[in-house]
Amino acid sequence: MTAPDRPGGEDRALADDVAAAVLGVPGVAGLHAGLFGEVATYLPGRRVRGVRVGPEDDAVAVHVVVEWDAPVPATVDAIRTAVAGLVAGTVHVTVEDVAAPGEAATTRRNS
Repeated sequence: MTAPDRPGGEDRALADDVAAAVLGVPGVAGLHAGLFGEVATYLPGRRVRGVRVGPEDDAVAVHVVVEWDAPVPATVDAIRTAVAGLVAGTVHVTVEDVAAPGEAATTRRNS
């Protein structure tokens, strides 16, 4: 899936842009790759975990860990808003986990 203003093959930049936008949302502790690491955009030599951008449709999937005290519905709405300007299609957000109080976000690493 590529945004309308991006030339073909730019899933790499789009996945990175989506990840950065999501991590910038208050209440997001990190990205989550799913139970078996299946939620990712695979790129040459690396992958962007927690973001699935693919050529099959216009949807983008984002899986996150939210902070303990973050209101989940409001955080999900903020994620959709942050990503909506980057993609042409639907933004699917899945909350995979909630970080324990005081837990450092180790899921922020994307590669």
